[in-house]
Amino acid sequence: MTVIRLTRMGRKKRPFYRIVVTDSRKRRDGGWIESIGYYNPMVEPEVLKFDKERLEYWKGVGAKLSDKVKSITSK
Repeated sequence: MTVIRLTRMGRKKRPFYRIVVTDSRKRRDGGWIESIGYYNPMVEPEVLKFDKERLEYWKGVGAKLSDKVKSITSK
């Protein structure tokens, strides 16, 4: 099953995240199919940028959203 979730990037204690489409059996930071955006909670205000068309496409073909991705994209 494909899932849309966050993968951690950045350095120690300064994380930012990419919003990626991946196989649910892969590790959090393992390979991914497509990167559709990013999320940076460390700056004020938080930065969230993603491609809404690609998100809707992947949801349309059956990809599930992780809880965190669901909460930040609904803001």
